[in-house]
Amino acid sequence: MSAPRTALARLSDPDLRESPAPPVPRRGGGFGSLTPERARVLMLVAARPSAITMLVIFILVYATLFAAGSGMSGSSGAIAASWLAVHQVPLVIGKTSIGLWPLLPTLGMLWLVARESAEAAADCETTELGWVVAAAVGGPLLITAVCLAVAGDAAAVVALQPPDTLAAFGWVLGLSLLAAAAGIGVRRWRDLADLLPIAVPDWVIAGFRVGVTAVARLLAVAVVLTVVSVLVHWSRIGDTYRAADGSVSGALGLTLMSLAYLPNVAVDAVSVLAGGQVHIGAGLLSLFRIDGAAVPAVPVTAAVPSGPVALWWLGLLVVPAAVGVLSGLECGRTSRDRASAPWATLTAAAVAAVLTALLGVAAGGELGTFGRIAPAASTAVLVFGWLALPGYVGMLGARWFGPAPALAGDEYYDDEDEYYYADDEYDDEYEYDDDNEYDDYDEEFDEAETEAEPAETGGWYDESDHDDALDAELVDDQDDPAPPVKSAENPDIVDAEVVEGDLPDK
Repeated sequence: MSAPRTALARLSDPDLRESPAPPVPRRGGGFGSLTPERARVLMLVAARPSAITMLVIFILVYATLFAAGSGMSGSSGAIAASWLAVHQVPLVIGKTSIGLWPLLPTLGMLWLVARESAEAAADCETTELGWVVAAAVGGPLLITAVCLAVAGDAAAVVALQPPDTLAAFGWVLGLSLLAAAAGIGVRRWRDLADLLPIAVPDWVIAGFRVGVTAVARLLAVAVVLTVVSVLVHWSRIGDTYRAADGSVSGALGLTLMSLAYLPNVAVDAVSVLAGGQVHIGAGLLSLFRIDGAAVPAVPVTAAVPSGPVALWWLGLLVVPAAVGVLSGLECGRTSRDRASAPWATLTAAAVAAVLTALLGVAAGGELGTFGRIAPAASTAVLVFGWLALPGYVGMLGARWFGPAPALAGDEYYDDEDEYYYADDEYDDEYEYDDDNEYDDYDEEFDEAETEAEPAETGGWYDESDHDDALDAELVDDQDDPAPPVKSAENPDIVDAEVVEGDLPDK
């Protein structure tokens, strides 16, 4: 009776020595079904931002009514109108049309929606991102429908006309989609790019980031300029606070209103810095011309100069030029090759122009007898020019004075001049001799064989039998290894070459 044979498989690919585990199917299927855990996450996306926004509105409305000493009969209408105002929906209160609402509450609400959308999209499949967007939009739309119904009923109690239904749903839908897309895009932009029918070039991503950064820089400088202008015209602030009859609640209300409208004034200041115009009713404001007009009696409006135009104001044009040059430098440094750097610069300019236009639409609007207060539409074109032309100069500066970017397929790998690899940089200590590399291993094996006791079931193998049984060799040591033979039925399975040896009979 012969003993069982010993078979040693030789595989050329070490990753195929063990069969991979089959994929575990996700519970809940595809796009049309959800797990309970996923449904709970989507419920938070739909409800939590809206719930926090409504809670803040409740507190502010009832605190205002309590401070004013008025009744609570119109509180429901005030809450509904406040929800619509947060979403920049134009309203008519009495005979006053108001479309210029503060941007600070709107930005806070958008941040909540974007944050919840990003957290929900972090651990879901790409096919489930549609559920996240639907939840982020569905919750605000549901509350908007309720607020429209409440505003219609409250028109008989308070001087609030029912708003345009189409405009209300349009503003809520657009802002919610924008916030959800921003949150998901920040977390899963690579997966979203894979869904496109064409590959997104690297210079598009680099230009998009630089464009957003450029707008943030312009807004930061505009906020600083606004605060400095308010401090210079401090005497006007005293006049606005004296109009509040010296009451603490009135002064606090004016202060909170000024803070809420600060982003609006910053967007208008960006238009002025770029060389554009800001329309204030029948008047306008720019670095080249001032046509006086009445402004609301709010402390933050003290930053609006009354004229005349000073010559040194033209020096403020250095700000958008410097931002453009800095953006060009970043595009030149972050582009993978020199040919794509100009395209990244133009992409950054286009993104900054689009963002400026969107901010201008949200920051402007009608304000009763003051008329329409909004930046001119030409501001987006000016921002594009400031980031394209000086940006090209900055891109050339990065090309002339900065390190050369790595080319695709280059021999060297360059990542901000930190790592370099070349074939001739390896030391000789890593070289080995094919003939002698296993000598130490063979000596240790022979010593262990002589010291060990024979097995009870039989004696030692003959040396020829031992060599036949362990006739395995490492494929990595072969000078010219043969390619693995793949099965015709399943190309992922590599046929094994089996080397067998008969063991001695008992």
